Amino acid sequence: MPRPAWSLHHYQLIEPDEQLDLFACQQVRVHLAARQLELAGSADRTLCGGLLPAQPRWFGVQKKIFRDTRLCPLCRAILLAQRKGTRPVWPGLETH
Repeated sequence: MPRPAWSLHHYQLIEPDEQLDLFACQQVRVHLAARQLELAGSADRTLCGGLLPAQPRWFGVQKKIFRDTRLCPLCRAILLAQRKGTRPVWPGLETH
């Protein structure tokens, strides 16, 4: 059975390490990252554009992610936009 064009399987949940290092999100939040790298994308960034923590814990994404209050609000908004088939515009990034 073919997989639908949009699926939670396309993402991974990232839980930062205990140190919340200088380059990662400074809040206790979970973020999403694309499971497969895109040629035009950045491999070291979360879905919301933040840098990955030094030692992230990776998890598969389940439907209950939509109820998780720890989920980064921007990651949630981008996930919902992609679910609707809309390409979100990331803050600070211009499209050419």
